[in-house]
Amino acid sequence: MNLDGNSLLASLLISSIGFVAFAYGKKQKRLPQLLVGLSLMGFPYFVGSVPWMFGIAAALLGVMGLMLRLGI
Repeated sequence: MNLDGNSLLASLLISSIGFVAFAYGKKQKRLPQLLVGLSLMGFPYFVGSVPWMFGIAAALLGVMGLMLRLGI
């Protein structure tokens, strides 16, 4: 994990979105939100590049949207 300011702020933003998705998935018993929320909270610790963080977060949210659209 990179400790520069931009990386920390990006990590905080992405993890916050992940926490909201996780909390919603846990409360509503929805597996897609629960899994994507856990992933969004965890992966910023292993990725140091801000563009990669936002790219991975966008991909995970896109997968969650696709799973919801398919009714999973």
